[in-house]
Amino acid sequence: MKQLYIKQKVFSLSGKFTVKNQEEQDVYYVEGSFMQIPKTYTIMNRKRDEVALISKKVFSFLPKFFVEVNGQEVLTIKKEFSFFKARYTIDAAGIEVHGNWWDMEFDVLQHGEIVGKVNKEWFSWGDSYKVQILNEEMEAIVIAIVVAIDCVKADQATSSAAST
Repeated sequence: MKQLYIKQKVFSLSGKFTVKNQEEQDVYYVEGSFMQIPKTYTIMNRKRDEVALISKKVFSFLPKFFVEVNGQEVLTIKKEFSFFKARYTIDAAGIEVHGNWWDMEFDVLQHGEIVGKVNKEWFSWGDSYKVQILNEEMEAIVIAIVVAIDCVKADQATSSAAST
């Protein structure tokens, strides 16, 4: 089992942060587009090769995010219409997210088998997550899911702040 850690910088306008291993070495680099439409997040490996891309659909009544890993679309996160509490769904072939993904406490399953676990680190400055990888072939997908869900949460927080 491999453990990775995602720690976002609180005051980063562009959304740049790294994913580190247990030895605190950078494993992945995440860069968000700044002042660009559509908003995208690129996840790169140590060699700075793109392994995943998260993008927000521009012209949509309700927010929708697409996640591509190695050039293949693996999942879509979309907001459902509701009057009171924001509801999102994740559509993916063979991949499921079980648990409280809004609070970043969930398991990622592929065909019913757990391939990753995500837990929010509570007493830290900024958003920090511990990601346990149980199937290393699914590592990039699990990291992309965590970043995508966090991107959706940030988008929701921004739109909520703008409406008040």
